Amino acid sequence: MEDLFRLFNSALLALLSLFAPVKPLICCALCFIAIDFISGVAASRKMAKRDGKKWYFESHEAWRTLHKAGFVIIATGMMWILESCVLDFVSLNITKLFAGFICSVELWSFLENASQLSEAPLFEWMQKYLHRRIERQINDEK
Repeated sequence: MEDLFRLFNSALLALLSLFAPVKPLICCALCFIAIDFISGVAASRKMAKRDGKKWYFESHEAWRTLHKAGFVIIATGMMWILESCVLDFVSLNITKLFAGFICSVELWSFLENASQLSEAPLFEWMQKYLHRRIERQINDEK
């Protein structure tokens, strides 16, 4: 039985070592997700207080964030396998592009939360600026 346990542990660690190069990308994406979650909770609380409503923490939002984090981990791992094992003859950096996309989406959401929390013109301006840049980029590509 002990030999079977050692074999299982060895196989699991060998599999996990395959994903070691993408650990920084996964950690970065998870940090962005966590910061967005915390700022979203704070913004929700402030908006409820401003509207005179009773605020309470909703666990389904936390579960949704945990599901999102899990899917990001799995998708990043799948991208890494695709990039390193299947498409190893070309350097596309699709794993970094995917992690960058996830971080960009979370940054956008953070800016929305920050503009609600602080009501600072800087965050509102930055959000509008990014929106105009994206629209302009999309229109230029058409």
